[in-house]
Amino acid sequence: MKKKVTILGGAGTIGTILYNGLHDKYDIVILDKNVSEQSAEFVRVDATNFDTLLHSIPKDSGALINLLTIKTENELKDVQNFHNMTNIHFVSSFYVLHAAITLGIPKVVYASSNHTTDYYENNGFSSLGREINTSDYPNSCGLYGVLKFASENIGQVLARQTDNLSIINLRIGSVHPDEQKAVTEDDRLLRTILSHEDTVQLFDLALQSTVKYGTYYGVSDNPGKPWSTESAFRELGYISQVNSVEILKRGNHFI
Repeated sequence: MKKKVTILGGAGTIGTILYNGLHDKYDIVILDKNVSEQSAEFVRVDATNFDTLLHSIPKDSGALINLLTIKTENELKDVQNFHNMTNIHFVSSFYVLHAAITLGIPKVVYASSNHTTDYYENNGFSSLGREINTSDYPNSCGLYGVLKFASENIGQVLARQTDNLSIINLRIGSVHPDEQKAVTEDDRLLRTILSHEDTVQLFDLALQSTVKYGTYYGVSDNPGKPWSTESAFRELGYISQVNSVEILKRGNHFI
């Protein structure tokens, strides 16, 4: 019997990539406010309501993947936008973790973000004179990165307090539905892209990992990449398979 993996916020780009890449290996259930065309098992849910979320997550899930996100503007100037961001990127993060503990689900993989440290990155280049790593002080340029780091931290507290719970945070670089087109149009992505193949591999390794708590950057082995994946290699076994150069070669009619 395949292990059941429930993906929260799974109707978006990363959720679609993961479903396509992993549905043969895992029994995948998508939870989202938006309808997913990919999954046969789809549950519409508002993750900002804990009781609804708790009762929507299949109790036989072996792991949860938290991809919940929301896009807003001027979130530090508009109070409602601030609350919208906080509800999804912090409150709901706690709800997912608390649901995992309540239901006895032993694994949570959290899609964090490179924006936890985006103060050190400019147009895909590290300003530190070396690759940014997870030991660097989280310094963000906006609320999004602040809340992502806060969610990482509350996960660390809960992992420490809960015996049978593993939490893996993946600080995702740039993932695009049409990565070939994206890397030809945006110079930054030549350094920051996480290819579809590497996205699937990294999340799969996180699901299989025996690490109790860990935080890792998710980026392909692109020339000049700003973030280090050394700890992901050492602790998860992550080895990038397809980088921006190979993506460009696939679309050689562009070059």
